[in-house]
Amino acid sequence: MESIQKQFENPILVGVVGFVVGLIIGWFVIGWGLWPVEYAGAYPRDLVYDQKVEYLRMAMEAFQGNGNSQKAIARYNALEPDGQQALTDIAQDPQDLAPETIAAFSAAVGVQPAAAPVEPGEQPAEEQAPEEAAAPAEKSLLARMWPFLCVFVLVVAAVLIYLFIFRNRPTSQAAPTPAMVAQQAAREATWTDYTSTGEEPPITQFMASYKIGDDLFDDSFSIDSPVGEFLGECGVGISDTIGSGDPKKATAFEVWLFDKNDIQTVTKVIMSSYVFNDPATRARLEAKGEPVLAEPGGETVLETQTLQMVARVVDMSYGADGTLPQESFLDQLILELAIWAK
Repeated sequence: MESIQKQFENPILVGVVGFVVGLIIGWFVIGWGLWPVEYAGAYPRDLVYDQKVEYLRMAMEAFQGNGNSQKAIARYNALEPDGQQALTDIAQDPQDLAPETIAAFSAAVGVQPAAAPVEPGEQPAEEQAPEEAAAPAEKSLLARMWPFLCVFVLVVAAVLIYLFIFRNRPTSQAAPTPAMVAQQAAREATWTDYTSTGEEPPITQFMASYKIGDDLFDDSFSIDSPVGEFLGECGVGISDTIGSGDPKKATAFEVWLFDKNDIQTVTKVIMSSYVFNDPATRARLEAKGEPVLAEPGGETVLETQTLQMVARVVDMSYGADGTLPQESFLDQLILELAIWAK
């Protein structure tokens, strides 16, 4: 049951099934059962050939009774283009009609029955009539079978769609990558509302998010003025790792600010607790920038000639590895970068 429910979570499958079910309900239940189509207002020329002959016989009987030539002509012309052939067939097989009635009707409409020549070896017209009458019956059978053929084609198409598209698809979607998890966390993070505390709002704000396993993490952002003028760039990337093997275990991150009006890029290094309190590692990383302890809600300020940036730790968590010191590497880090013009 669960596998069936998962299949119906696919919008394409739901659309195909809904189309087929709707077609069956609309066509068979409603179209044929509740409100079948009723044909009205058809012309004599739309009748099958046998009924055209019967129509012409009734027209002759009516002419015999009223002698109205205009109605006789109109009824004869309504059978075009089969009027001549029907008149000939009636002349050859009058049945209950008197030859005088057929002749009078022919004279009224100005058309005489055509002679039916019999070639050597050819069957008389009387013997061919049953075969000619069978043709409309065959056409009628095909017309009745046509809806079933259409339904059959739709069912086959639905089966083929299932076999070639849905059956070969994986039963579950691929697990999200660490970068995707980090991006989702950034979208769900809460932005700082500086106006609520009476501070001047920044000209722009960015959210950088890291998740362990994203070994190529290096977010950078362009800083533009409200009118679109390029002012500089900022970003954050992995500065140092610890241990060996995959995934890489980041212990420090470089936060940097570039000002187009300044000659240098300002950098600070946000470190894990272990690295921040380890003199040897901390001294090595100080060459990249001022060390800052990573702690939830912690802020650090970077300033250039015309820009000021506040980097705030929105969220963070440490990873665990039995072979490494505690709080030595981060499992997740979300930084908010807010920039003001000085």
